[in-house]
Amino acid sequence: MPSDQRRIQPRKQPRQVRAELTRQRILTAAAHVFADHGYAAGTTNRIAERAGISIGSLYQYFPNKDAILAELLTRHLDDGVAAAAKVLTGPLPGPIEDIFRVFVRLTVESHRDDPHLLRMLLEQAPRSDELLERVGRMKRTMVGYTRDLLAGHPEVHVADLGTAARLVIATVELVVHDLLAEPDPIDARRLEDELVAMLTRYVRG
Repeated sequence: MPSDQRRIQPRKQPRQVRAELTRQRILTAAAHVFADHGYAAGTTNRIAERAGISIGSLYQYFPNKDAILAELLTRHLDDGVAAAAKVLTGPLPGPIEDIFRVFVRLTVESHRDDPHLLRMLLEQAPRSDELLERVGRMKRTMVGYTRDLLAGHPEVHVADLGTAARLVIATVELVVHDLLAEPDPIDARRLEDELVAMLTRYVRG
C-alpha cells in the first residue's frame, strides 16, 4: 500500500460496541472541531479533548487528522447513497416535478446541518485510491438510478438518457454544495423551488 494511502487508513476497525461508540465519538467531535476551528487549526489534541478521551486513545483508532477527515467524507458519501437509494427505489410521486422535489429536498436536508464543514470535506479531505473509487461507485449508482427513473417516466423527453442522468446528478450536487456553503447562503426553500423548476423544464424538453 502506498505511504499516502497508509496515512489515511484508520488504525482499528472496532469489533465491540464500546469500541465503535468511541470511534463514532471521535468522528462527531472532529466534525465540531473542524467546523469551529477549520482544518489547519483542528488538531488531534482538540479532537481528543472534545471527544473526552486521551490523545493516545484517539491514535488507537486514527493515525492522524487526515485519516479522520477522510473517514468523515466516507461516512457522508455512504449516508447520502443509502438515503437516495431508499428514495429512488421506493414509491415515488407521479409527476416528474414532484420526483425531483423529493430528490432535491433530500440533498438539501443532508447538507443543511453544516454546509461549511461539508465544503471543507470535499475540498480538503485526502484522496486515497480507495476513496476515489468509492466516490466513483457512488456517482455510477446514482446515475444508474436516475437513468432508470427518467427512462420510465412519460413526461421525460430527452434524446440521451445517460447524459441527462449525469447532468441531473451533477447539477443537484454542485449547486446545493456551492450555494448552501456561501457566506450569504441562498434560502433553502427558494433553492429547492428554483432547482426543481430548472430540472423539470430540462427533462420535459
